Amino acid sequence: MRVLSYLQRAFHGRPYASKLLILCSISSGGLIAYADSQPDGKMSIVDHGNKKSQKKRVVVLGTGWAATSFLKDLDISSYDVQVVSPRNYFAFTPLLPSVTCGTVEARSIVEPVRNMIKKEVEDAQRIRRTVIDCFEKAVLPGLTDEERKTNLHFVIVGGGPTGVEFAAELHDFVFEDLVNIYPGVKDLVKITVIQSGDHILNTFDERISTFAEQKFSRDGIEVLTGRRVVSVSDRIVNMKMKSNGEDISMPHGMVVWSTGVGSRPVVKDFMEQIGQGSRRVLATDEWLRVKGCEYVYALGDCTHLQQKKIKEDISEIFKAADKDNNGSLTIEEFREVIEDIIIRYPQVELYLQSKHLFDVVDLFKDAEGNDREEIDIEAFKLALSHVDTQMKSLPATAQVASQQGAYLARCFNLSEKCKRNPEGPRRFRSGGRHEFRPFRYKHFGQFAPLGGEQAAAELPGDWVSMGRSTQWLWYSVYASKQVSWRTRLLVVGDWSRRFLFGRDSSRI
Repeated sequence: MRVLSYLQRAFHGRPYASKLLILCSISSGGLIAYADSQPDGKMSIVDHGNKKSQKKRVVVLGTGWAATSFLKDLDISSYDVQVVSPRNYFAFTPLLPSVTCGTVEARSIVEPVRNMIKKEVEDAQRIRRTVIDCFEKAVLPGLTDEERKTNLHFVIVGGGPTGVEFAAELHDFVFEDLVNIYPGVKDLVKITVIQSGDHILNTFDERISTFAEQKFSRDGIEVLTGRRVVSVSDRIVNMKMKSNGEDISMPHGMVVWSTGVGSRPVVKDFMEQIGQGSRRVLATDEWLRVKGCEYVYALGDCTHLQQKKIKEDISEIFKAADKDNNGSLTIEEFREVIEDIIIRYPQVELYLQSKHLFDVVDLFKDAEGNDREEIDIEAFKLALSHVDTQMKSLPATAQVASQQGAYLARCFNLSEKCKRNPEGPRRFRSGGRHEFRPFRYKHFGQFAPLGGEQAAAELPGDWVSMGRSTQWLWYSVYASKQVSWRTRLLVVGDWSRRFLFGRDSSRI
């Protein structure tokens, strides 16, 4: 079904507000907002029973990270909120690898959406059943050792955080629990991680990547780097060596694909309708608005935030800063606009950090490092010519989606106030100010559980931590990030049960 035509039919004749806002989570954690208006542009009053309301209706499609974060922070006294989703719950996806091996039960990471105002959970449960099935098949009588080895060869495609965490969880599940039930096939189990890059966890600090590879080597987990998987059949994984193009085949009992996410069909259909069909994900601006659609917002991993390049506006910035119109900028004139520049173009701050510059006026220095009192337009362009090299894409993670949902909810909550008193940076081209500050992602670090009660963490400030103490930090952070006290207590209870009695290896 085409998205725009569906929305037009779904809300045809419903006079809710001058701006009808529809927020849709139509990818894993992605949000889309669609706005419609009455022909006369006036606010309508609807009689609900004997109660009259002027609330704008917000319909949220989906219950991913961005949608949940948006719902938790939205001021529902100002909006009539409805949620439409094939599932009536939110799943704490960072703990899905733990669900696959029974470390945490599926019910413990699921929270009904109605408490706040079943993606991926079913996949994790199916993986757990398949692992147990592989062991059951391996102990059937009449099989050769090679057939048993094939059944017990578990292949993980992708050496990122999710693939590494699953490999570690699977190793612990097998060698701490399943080998006690199936002791006869203990020596036939093999776990392989296939990574196209040169190292696993290649988005982490090099120290963490090295530590993880050494830990996996000690645990007997095979890591194959520099190999690209080209096809997977029921029993064979076909790969190609990146170094020499050699084709390699490998038998398997189970393959778990963990190499990233893609847009769902409904998102692709929407992209075709708005002229973004050639893209992999929806393109948005810094305020999370879909490019070319003023009242459509997209959040989460179905999107790519396109940060505007400073070189596109550099002439307008210079003109706005040059108050006396003498064709040159003084340090004082530059200081008056620098705060707006840093807010509007965050790559400026990243560039200063990369060059170890403590003050933005250091950009005024000449090639020999001498201070200059003023610069002309050409020197200004030269000073900022390399700033855009610091532009980076946001990772498709729960952390990003959660922050985007909270950001958009804040914008909605403050919309009337910011129309009167804009808080955003200066509009260098058209004058005036933006209503809101653009979205700014703040990275709080990332974890990589490695099994055996050990983990690695990369935290702000270039701080790297590895070992058992980091695993306990991981427990603390993930428990605190649960969306309710109910799921928090359930998850902690599951961890405690696993320590005392081991994981549940029954096939349910």
